[in-house]
Amino acid sequence: MNRIIDLFDRFMQRYTPDPFVFAVLLSFLVMVLGVGATDAGPLLMLEYWGEGFWNLTTFTLQMVMVLLGGYLIAASAPIQSLLRRCAASVRSNGQAVIMVTLVSALTSWINWGFGLIAGAFLALELARIVPQANFRLYVASAYSGFIVWHGGLSGSIPLLINTEGNFSQQWIGSTIPVSQTMFSPLNIILLLSMVITLPLLNWILSRHQTAPVTLPAVDKPPEPAPTQTPVERLERSSLLGILTALVGLSYILLELVNQSFSLDINRVNFIFLFLALLLHGNFRNFLNATMEGASKVGPLLIQYPFYAGIMYMMTESGLANQISQGFVSIASETTFSLYAFFSAGLVNFFVPSGGGQWAVQAPIIIQAADSMGLDLAKPIMAVAWGDAWTNLAQPFWALPILAIAGLKARDIMGYCLIGLVVSGVIIATWLLIL
Repeated sequence: MNRIIDLFDRFMQRYTPDPFVFAVLLSFLVMVLGVGATDAGPLLMLEYWGEGFWNLTTFTLQMVMVLLGGYLIAASAPIQSLLRRCAASVRSNGQAVIMVTLVSALTSWINWGFGLIAGAFLALELARIVPQANFRLYVASAYSGFIVWHGGLSGSIPLLINTEGNFSQQWIGSTIPVSQTMFSPLNIILLLSMVITLPLLNWILSRHQTAPVTLPAVDKPPEPAPTQTPVERLERSSLLGILTALVGLSYILLELVNQSFSLDINRVNFIFLFLALLLHGNFRNFLNATMEGASKVGPLLIQYPFYAGIMYMMTESGLANQISQGFVSIASETTFSLYAFFSAGLVNFFVPSGGGQWAVQAPIIIQAADSMGLDLAKPIMAVAWGDAWTNLAQPFWALPILAIAGLKARDIMGYCLIGLVVSGVIIATWLLIL
């Protein structure tokens, strides 16, 4: 087993580029593929890339806010205290990877931004208290738990198709409630399978020891000045901070009472923003955490436009249609969801965004499923899981967790690639059985 782990680790250490370089290389690859496999010429592919570069601006802000909201909650004093108590109960390297995988999976199910950040903080805390820690594996374990996110409460595709007026409604004909997607028996079985398998796999990997890694220094919050101006006292007022948070959360309560509440991306972000303010207790703590979080999510703002350009090139040239149609054309009623899963996993390398990917694949998947007389919920969730699955080999969403841990993508991708293979086999098997 150690030889296999060493092989994956050495390969990924040697050949995994920085996520930004990865995005640039993918841009060039799609340009070349578009010229070679479609009727689009070089100048037209360049035009598609430039026209699509800013097409995901609104969605970029939504995704960054999901991640920032997760950071704000994970960085709050109550959550930090809870993570320290979790870490204090661990006594061995094996227990540590099981703990960080489970916590990451649970928090990612609640909110993927929260899961990424909470997992990173817990990995740091565990590495400081467990002797001979395999810190790279701790961070990889935290990232592996992220695989459940698209079956969770902040899953982009289930939330999107439950939102009235979403773009895919023109093909579906109506919205699809979350009871048929994220709370379906299929999704629950997949979630439980990952929660059982991934901690066990990472426990096996924990037997592979590596050289110690220097941990990032812990920033100590500055001591408040002995005397404060009226404005500073206002910023640190718990009364005003908590009151503002309660007013925001009261709006959600009002929607619930009026039965107008619908679980979509904007409402998830709204809830997490005001819940974070409540946990921080005052504006100053909240704003300090916002500044820290902004430095962790900043790289996403640079890379998202490149992926928007990639997505536009793939859709306008017909390249994405060829990939999806290629899988669909060989599928039967029994294997359709399986091929939807694999096609989504492949497309995710080029469009690492659940909502953006659904924009690419929705018309093909929905119309093909309709022609076969299939229930739409299963292939749609297969696409969602395919998008989440290959994140274990696509370093884009690892950026925040790597920034907190002080590591490079190449440091964890060897472990993640093993998780990709094992989880892929399990998910594919369930899609065939159920």
